[in-house]
Amino acid sequence: MALKFAGTMNAINRGLDTTKATKGADMIEDWEAALADVDTSGAKGILRDLGSLRKQLERDEPDADRVHALLHRLGMATTKIAEKADSSQEKLKALGEALTEAGEDSPDEEEDTAAAAAPKRARKKA
Repeated sequence: MALKFAGTMNAINRGLDTTKATKGADMIEDWEAALADVDTSGAKGILRDLGSLRKQLERDEPDADRVHALLHRLGMATTKIAEKADSSQEKLKALGEALTEAGEDSPDEEEDTAAAAAPKRARKKA
């Protein structure tokens, strides 16, 4: 997972606006595959939001407000789940904080169950 952390943090540090949407969608698919078998409280919500974010990035014109809301929610959830991680706790916390900063809070966000139910990339075995 070290490569996923590095790639995601590099994209955030360079500025998400400079990252191509297709590259972002690919990174999300990698995270979906990595988290598919994680059985920790909060992981399913992260997977659901990753699916919604991927769906937005695959559109011709993503909804910027929705993307920012999803980034914020993913950041908050990642920071929370970091406390339960056996390893990579600091990296997860840093990632969560970076995602939270990149997004903005939007409490009226609706759940996108269709995107969560249809992850695009098949699970990878480590």
